[in-house]
Amino acid sequence: MEFFENWLLGHGFSEHIVAILSKSVLIVGVLVVALVSYIIARRLLVNAIAFLVRRSKTKWDDILLEHKVFGRLSHIAPALVIYLAAQFFPTASSYVQRIAMIYMAFAGLSALNAFLNAISAIYNTFEMSKQRPIKGYIQILKIIFFILVTIIGLATIMGQKPWALLTGLGAMTAVLMLIFRDTILGLVAGVQLSANDMVRIGDWIEMPKYGADGDVIDISLHTVKVQNWDKTISSIPAYALISESFRNWRGMSESGGRRIKRAIHLDIASIRFCDEEMISRFSKIQYISEYIAAKKREIDDHNTANKIDVSILANGRHMTNIGTFRAYVSAYLKNNPKIHQEMTFLVRQLPPGDTGLPLEIYVFSNDQVWANYEAIQADIFDHLLAVVPLFDLRVFQRPSGHDLRQIGLSGGRNN
Repeated sequence: MEFFENWLLGHGFSEHIVAILSKSVLIVGVLVVALVSYIIARRLLVNAIAFLVRRSKTKWDDILLEHKVFGRLSHIAPALVIYLAAQFFPTASSYVQRIAMIYMAFAGLSALNAFLNAISAIYNTFEMSKQRPIKGYIQILKIIFFILVTIIGLATIMGQKPWALLTGLGAMTAVLMLIFRDTILGLVAGVQLSANDMVRIGDWIEMPKYGADGDVIDISLHTVKVQNWDKTISSIPAYALISESFRNWRGMSESGGRRIKRAIHLDIASIRFCDEEMISRFSKIQYISEYIAAKKREIDDHNTANKIDVSILANGRHMTNIGTFRAYVSAYLKNNPKIHQEMTFLVRQLPPGDTGLPLEIYVFSNDQVWANYEAIQADIFDHLLAVVPLFDLRVFQRPSGHDLRQIGLSGGRNN
């Protein structure tokens, strides 16, 4: 620069003009060097690292490359050049250095943010990530680093030590608590959800208050995202999952079965004792032929041993069509390959009411896929509803317009 200034003075330029031109050339030169350093770091070094990464067998460095960790680090190079060149501007060196330091701090923060994203992506490659998601903790770290870098930046601009600003922030604790209320609640909720294993990615949860009924697809610091069965997305505040009730169907998935609980309501007026003709007809049904023979033998032995007059149906023991039908339902389900035979298996009567006598089926299917489960359940009740009349029973059904019309037509013919 001294040679350049002397050359300008030798050509008749004034000292004022020479000072301006020399400073301008120096600034342009520093900026050019900074740009060249960025190009070298970005184009050459990062591309060389990318070449080596792609040739390596490990996957972790590929994830670091995908999240542009190395590319963001390249921004530090021009800031470092400007910081070192600040000595060429004695009157403004401190300001230039402060600006360069702030730029380097935020460039480092950007690279650290990308690195944390890469750590999260690497962790998600492990099966354990579905049980212990760390996205919330990663977000907390991002917030902490952002606050620290912001404090460092403000302290640099103001020419003070960061600890002095932190001391002043102590008086603003209440304000910070208010500002970061959701973040603090989300952090506490995330710790409890993870520690108690309440929710995992892939769990089917149901929370009607928030319109959520589907699979958990994301667990973050503030929200848990649920993809509902109609493909809409519901966002639930993370702290709501520990302060309110919700249903998690994971237990059903892990049990190996899915519950079928439904009742057939039978008309009580159709329930009766079985006569010989009915017993003969029922004994031809394969599922209960052995049951009929054993039951008939048991009842006959009991009545004979106790010298019971069976001509009166109220005396002794007799088979009923409802009991026989219940035995048929149980045998039919035991022979159904879609029913889990090792889990709760009940065919029971519920208290009769104004809708007849409920015969409830309480079993588990061995297929938990929703569509398959519905098909299994439908097939079972299609068959049972069609079989009911064979046992001289009727399914209870409230009179409809068609029934009333039939009654009217019948009454008109009789008149």
